[in-house]
Amino acid sequence: MFQIDDRYYDRQKFEQMLAQSADRAGLDPNGRYAVCFSDMAAWLALFFAIRNIGASVLPIHPATPHAAARRLAVAAGCHALYFNSLDAETLSSETAPGATGQLLQMSSGTTGAPKCIARGWAEIDAEVASYVATFRKPEDMTPVIACPTTHSYGLICGILVALRRGRTPVIVDAGNPKYLLRTLRGIERPLLYSSPAVLHTLARLMPEGEKLYAAMTSGTVLPEPWFARIRARTMYLFQQYGCSETGCIAVNPDVTDAADMGFVLPHHAVSCSNSAVAPSEMIVSGPNGKVATRDLGYYRPDGMLVFVSRLDDTINVSGLNVYPREVEDVVMSMPAITDAVAFRKADTLAGERVGLLFSATERLEGPVVRQWCAQNLASHQLPMEIVQVDAIPRQANGKISRREVAAQHAAGQFTAVAREVA
Repeated sequence: MFQIDDRYYDRQKFEQMLAQSADRAGLDPNGRYAVCFSDMAAWLALFFAIRNIGASVLPIHPATPHAAARRLAVAAGCHALYFNSLDAETLSSETAPGATGQLLQMSSGTTGAPKCIARGWAEIDAEVASYVATFRKPEDMTPVIACPTTHSYGLICGILVALRRGRTPVIVDAGNPKYLLRTLRGIERPLLYSSPAVLHTLARLMPEGEKLYAAMTSGTVLPEPWFARIRARTMYLFQQYGCSETGCIAVNPDVTDAADMGFVLPHHAVSCSNSAVAPSEMIVSGPNGKVATRDLGYYRPDGMLVFVSRLDDTINVSGLNVYPREVEDVVMSMPAITDAVAFRKADTLAGERVGLLFSATERLEGPVVRQWCAQNLASHQLPMEIVQVDAIPRQANGKISRREVAAQHAAGQFTAVAREVA
């Protein structure tokens, strides 16, 4: 039923664990539980025990400290927290009689304060059914989940979809890329669910001539240099697009461009522009009504949904829109540069300007980077300030919060390897 690193749990063994978890935890069908476990098997057993009785669960990333996990649990309205123990920490003395069981998730907070998203189990089941019926290519592949199973990408699209297909999901710690590669080599037709950063690391680690059999990417658009490297080292490359409020929206069964999000799953309808020169916000209509994604995009004539930028990330320089990804792709095509993030900076003359953080394998002088940008970008796209750092800050799911980067930069939190100001 599951394989976690090198340990296999058959259905009988796992159901015994599930029953023991349910008994020891003293679960209530009306309960709203937060769970933060570092033990993967214990976390999954408690998750399925909570789901099986129709209660609600808030998965919390295992690296979260107790104080932070407690804050998240309180913010989500949970009445109890299980923190690496089946002994509940009571947060509220009352449950909610007659409450509908839900999967609770805290939004990533990439464009604002995290908020609690609640989706009923029937809605989750409908998403899984739509995903399995529409995305047929992985039917004979073994899913390898090397991403957080507390996030919907790993939990729903990785584990629940695998079980619906009758496949045994292999769950691997992504913190050791060499171990992950060895695991993939020992599996026939593996499909790797992971973050763009992990896929890029594997593509760089693999010996010449070796390829990943299949990989899924999600969460953030791959920078063009990363995409080219990953695409060249992967036989089958898939991509999916979604958000916390709606789950998976679209799947691309053969990625040839990093911005091509995929074809919309049949349980959703997405309205947006049909013009690449005038993209509009993607509005999703589904079981919970209309959801504004805050993503700019458009439809290609073949029905492919194409991503342009986050509305909140767009930088307005004297009335001209700058999409950060365009700046980042140019910067990351420069030799030695390994990662980059463009973000919004206030400017007294233009209103806003582009700020840039980048990391590289060697120290690069600011004027050299600026000259590269000037040769490949329009004047309004040029970074006002360029800062070289040891590493670009990414969230646990591999995403970059440009709003958070801008705030940290304004507060002087980055130790610059080199800095260049126009």
